[in-house]
Amino acid sequence: MPEGKKHWYVVYTKPRWEKKVFGLLAERGLEAYCPLNRVRKKWSDRMKWVEEPLFKSYVFIKVNEEEQARVRMVNGVVNFVYWLGKPAMVKEKEMETIRKFLNDYTDVQAVPLDLQKDVRIMIRRGAFMDKEATVVKVINNKVQVVLESIGYSLMAVIDKSNVTMIGKQ
Repeated sequence: MPEGKKHWYVVYTKPRWEKKVFGLLAERGLEAYCPLNRVRKKWSDRMKWVEEPLFKSYVFIKVNEEEQARVRMVNGVVNFVYWLGKPAMVKEKEMETIRKFLNDYTDVQAVPLDLQKDVRIMIRRGAFMDKEATVVKVINNKVQVVLESIGYSLMAVIDKSNVTMIGKQ
């Protein structure tokens, strides 16, 4: 059976099982990545540098579709992270950015994108690409925005993955 193209995916793990799951995936010969962040922790008697997972309950795995079932069988793996009904794929370029960022910096924080009403955004794809807009409402994976142009407010519902947050209005 020919092996399909491998892509990076994200698996959701049991709480505080990221390093364990990474090890179990590696034992099975699967290419996995658990981004670790060097953080300085204070104990009652000393300070110490420790490595913590950057993304809580997430491990990245590079597999083809046929190998996804094997990944689900690994102890500690809850499931793949889904986006729009399919396992979420991560671009190779984004994986490289995470690796480089963690090589250059310590004590990094991963903050989820929190789109709220009145936040200014830049649309990255589609008919309104490179246009600024204001969020009116967030509906699941969609964001309802107002595009100010030619003296009218145009209302559009755009997929969250196609916008970048600029800031509050």
